[in-house]
Amino acid sequence: MSIWGKIGGAAAGLALGGPLGALIGAVAGHMMFDRGKSTPSPQQAQLAFTIGVIALAAKMAKADGVVTEDEVRAFRQVFDVPEAEVGNVLRVFELANRSVDGYEAYARQLAGLFSTEPDLLEDVVDGLFHIAKADGAVHERELEYLQNVAAIFGFNEADFARISARHIRPDGEDPYVILGLDRTASDEAVKRAYRKLVAEHHPDRAMARGLPEEFVKIATDKVAKINGAYDRIEKERAR
Repeated sequence: MSIWGKIGGAAAGLALGGPLGALIGAVAGHMMFDRGKSTPSPQQAQLAFTIGVIALAAKMAKADGVVTEDEVRAFRQVFDVPEAEVGNVLRVFELANRSVDGYEAYARQLAGLFSTEPDLLEDVVDGLFHIAKADGAVHERELEYLQNVAAIFGFNEADFARISARHIRPDGEDPYVILGLDRTASDEAVKRAYRKLVAEHHPDRAMARGLPEEFVKIATDKVAKINGAYDRIEKERAR
């Protein structure tokens, strides 16, 4: 069963607490709360990740006060949800928009569930960026929303600048910003930062986690940007 299928399938019976559990419980037809468990199983983690991305995408769509068909279409443009699961995904999208829980509640729960995997939380921010720019631009309110989500996830301003540089940089994507470095960084520091980022965001890690194929593609694009930034720095320094 694909990760999208788990939304409405047998794995929906897995206990998952908090606002994300309330969403999936509403779709599955029952509530799933298990406050006694602090560490989610791999299946729960996959489910929470998927529901969290849908919920945060829904809240981002509502950031301007209204959810349009274009914004729902933007989500489906980024995530190739099987036809059989479209209804469940859209149901979660709608429930998240109607929920009294703010996006902060969903972001905080994801931050808690994946506190030891910041690279996975970064994948979420990247996924939201891809949705935001599906209409050709990341708008001011969307950017503010993304920055707030990133802050809840524990990313500082420099981290957010590094992440956003892969998506929206009018200055041609500064390679140092993409690697999270200052231009005065030594060659060794550049190499160290590059290797660390590639290891953290390699698409094989997304595949090993069982994440949707779209996140494997996002990871592949991310590593390509990191490789490109490193190559540019090497060429600049070789002159």
